Amino acid sequence: MAQTTSRDVARLRLGAAGAAVTVATVLTNALAYVVPMLGARRLSAAELGALAAVLALAAIAAVPGFGLQIAVAAHRARSGAHGTGRLGLRTAAVTAGVTLAAAPALTVALRLPLALTLLLAATTFATVLSGRWLGELQGDQRFLRLAAAMVVVAVGRYGGLVVGLLLGQGPELCLLLATLTGLLALPLLARLASPAGYLRPADPATSGPTADDPAETSAAPITGTALGARQVMTACGATLAMLTISYADLILARQLLPTDASGAYAVGAVLTKGALWAPQVVTLLVLPRLAQGDRRARLVALALILACGVVLVVGSAIGGELAFRLVGGADYLHLAGTAPMFAAVGALYAVVFMLVNDRVATGARWPAAPLWLATAGLAAGATLLAPRTVTGVLICSLTAAALAAVVMAWLVFGRDDADPRGTRPSP
Repeated sequence: MAQTTSRDVARLRLGAAGAAVTVATVLTNALAYVVPMLGARRLSAAELGALAAVLALAAIAAVPGFGLQIAVAAHRARSGAHGTGRLGLRTAAVTAGVTLAAAPALTVALRLPLALTLLLAATTFATVLSGRWLGELQGDQRFLRLAAAMVVVAVGRYGGLVVGLLLGQGPELCLLLATLTGLLALPLLARLASPAGYLRPADPATSGPTADDPAETSAAPITGTALGARQVMTACGATLAMLTISYADLILARQLLPTDASGAYAVGAVLTKGALWAPQVVTLLVLPRLAQGDRRARLVALALILACGVVLVVGSAIGGELAFRLVGGADYLHLAGTAPMFAAVGALYAVVFMLVNDRVATGARWPAAPLWLATAGLAAGATLLAPRTVTGVLICSLTAAALAAVVMAWLVFGRDDADPRGTRPSP
């Protein structure tokens, strides 16, 4: 009876944690959208173009931060609390250094003010370094604090930009304020990730969830090995592959289709992104369990993501006209029949991304290789075989997503079949 009550409390806390992380994600995305909306109203076209280009570069430069978070989270879940401070600093410093070294070339190639590209390096340092503390909180399954930290990161990253735009300042001063807020957020992140008052349960069979840990820990730390640069580079490569394949069809549509058709594809791609990112909170919550080889958690997560995808695809099939009317307006209603296909692409990539995270968390080599192959196949198919229409590119994208999902499932579950004892083999 006591054990049942403990499990019920754990489920309730996990549900609360999932809701908190979902709210934090929504707030993060809302702040990200507020910046271009304000910029369009407060800046000249030339200034807005420069700021948009810098923000796009910042998104690319932030990839090592996401890789650092995944690597730290998986390491903490497997090996417990070991120092990640130096590696986090090195990752942030190297990324900022590369950005700084590229500043003169970016200034010339993109016709940007030098001050913007120099400030980009500083903001990159803060963004990447924040991945260390986010990873620690995620790996320790302190999801309520993780949600708070995600909001802190978002405010630090975009708050200065919003304030600067509201005050009517130019791109340089706006980015300077963003740099300051990003750096000021770091001590608060360190405080949130502080282990004070938190003890990981040593024996999950006898320990209940802690106040900061809304989920039961499925396994105790396994080893005491240190986190190395190779694991971070592997996670960064996987993150970059996921980012690349999720935008590859948009880039191909822009290159291969007439201007009007590429714009229509961009409207439909909003449904793809919605189906892709809607269940990502599941991947975030389950990653520590994946690192511990918890097959049941993986199956539950996969079932939830599949269920979410089915609901979104069916909803798109029923309400395709409404979806396109909301996203793009009446001019795009002729594409309503393609709505379930756009949603299916995102739903399949949601499955793929969860399985890629599983491969990263369990230390597999080249975890994102199928994604790079799928991206190459998508590019070749769309360029050489598909009709130069929205449907032609969309069919190529759907085929690439389906093949990537099949291959990733075979890699993940095929390893289980090869290891009937229930342990994950080392790569």
